[in-house]
Amino acid sequence: MNEQRRAFLQTLLTTPSPSGFEVPGQRAWVEYVSEFADEVRTDEYGNAVAVVEGDGPEIAFAGHADQIGLIVAGIDEDGFLRVDKIGGSDRTVTKGQQVKVHTDDGVVNGVVGQRAIHLRDPEDDEFEDITEQHVDIGVSSEAEAEELVDVGDPIIFAPNIEELHGTRLAGPGIDNRVGTWVAAEALRRAADRGADATVYAVSTVQEEVGLQGAKMVGFDLDPDAIVAVDVTHAMDSPDVTSEEQFKDIGIDLGGGPVVARGSTNHPEVVKAVRTTAKDAEIPIQLQAAGIRTGTDADAFYTASGGTPSLNLGLPNRYMHTPVEVIDIEDLEASADLLAEFAVQASEHDGFSVDL
Repeated sequence: MNEQRRAFLQTLLTTPSPSGFEVPGQRAWVEYVSEFADEVRTDEYGNAVAVVEGDGPEIAFAGHADQIGLIVAGIDEDGFLRVDKIGGSDRTVTKGQQVKVHTDDGVVNGVVGQRAIHLRDPEDDEFEDITEQHVDIGVSSEAEAEELVDVGDPIIFAPNIEELHGTRLAGPGIDNRVGTWVAAEALRRAADRGADATVYAVSTVQEEVGLQGAKMVGFDLDPDAIVAVDVTHAMDSPDVTSEEQFKDIGIDLGGGPVVARGSTNHPEVVKAVRTTAKDAEIPIQLQAAGIRTGTDADAFYTASGGTPSLNLGLPNRYMHTPVEVIDIEDLEASADLLAEFAVQASEHDGFSVDL
C-alpha cells in the first residue's frame, strides 16, 4: 500500500465515528473521494455517495462509517460518568480501557474503572453489564464533571492503531472503516482502469444500530448491483472453537476477500464476482449466509423494489474489541477485485435471475 493510501486508512481509523456521531469520519472520507469523483453528495444524516459517471451499468460499493462505543448516560455525585452502549459493545473488554469522551468543546480523556484484583474475590469475578460500569475522567464532583461533559456525549476506545508483523494491523474501530476505505479505493481504481460502468462509492451511517443509513441510501440509489463491504470473522486464531471454525471454515486472515453465498446475496452477482476473481487471479474465500449477512447488504437488497446485492467480507480477528486485527493485503485485494468487477460489469446483461 503506497504512502497516500496508507495515510487515508490511518485517518479513517483514528477519526472518531461512533454511531450517530459520524460527521468527523465522513468529512475525512468525503475529502478523499472528492479528489477523483465526478460528484459527491450527502444527505441529512451524513450518508455520503461519490460517483464516477460512465455509459454502462450502475455499480455501487458501500461500507459503513460508524463504530461501536459508549455514551454518557448520567453523572453521579462524585463526578463518575455512568454509561450505556452504542451498538454492540462488549462488556467483557470495556473495563480497564482508556477512552475518549467527545464533547462539543473537544476531547476529554478517561478510563473505564476496574476494581483491582487485590480487592476482588476471584470466585466472584463476573462481567458487569456496561450500564453498571463507570468512566473516570479525574474529577471529584458532579459539578466539576458537568463543566467538561454532557449527557449524550459519545465515548470511544482510545484510537491506538498498531502495526503488527508484516502486513497485519491492530486497533479499535477497524469495523468498519476498512470497508469504507475499500469502497473509496475501488471507485478510484475503477476510474483509473477506464470502467464503462457508472460507479458509486457509498459510506453509510448507523449500521451498528440497525443498518439505518443503508435504508436511507438504498431508498433512491437504485444501482444495477451493490456490494456491501464489511468485516467478517477470521476463524484462524486459538480462541475460536472447532465448532465455530467449521461454521465459517476456511476464512483466514490474509486469505483474501470473502464472498458470501445464500439469502441476501444475489446469485448472479456472486457468480459475476467469482468470475472476476478467477479472471484477475485474485484469491477469494467463500462463506455461507443461509438466513442473513448481518451487514448493510441486508438493507440494500430489498430497497427500491429489490437490488441485486452481495456482502463482501474482510477477515477480522477479535471483532468489537479494542484490538481488532486485519491484514492490509486483504484490503488491497478487495479494492482490486471490486474495481475489476466494475470494469467487467458491461459484459453482463443485467443481474436478474433467469426464470
